[in-house]
Amino acid sequence: MSTTPNSEEFYKKLKAQLGDTAMWPSPYLYKFIVPSNAATVQQIEDIFDNMGAVIETKASRTGKYTSVSINVRMKDPDAVIAYYQEVGQIEGVISL
Repeated sequence: MSTTPNSEEFYKKLKAQLGDTAMWPSPYLYKFIVPSNAATVQQIEDIFDNMGAVIETKASRTGKYTSVSINVRMKDPDAVIAYYQEVGQIEGVISL
């Protein structure tokens, strides 16, 4: 069975872990690695727009990749997973 971030099993396990480790609503920190491309970073920022998210970006040492950290208050584990799946649709994004 696959454990890639897009697999149903991965999200099922993540939902259980989130439910066991936090009281919801709760702050959640998303971390993504993307190729350094302003349009790609903007796509991620747009997904979290109007949520009160604190978004930080940092270029890699070589400038080839950008780290995107998003700290936002989420209502429940299902909402956390929904945003992972939405960002996962963007080409080249690696979820951490």
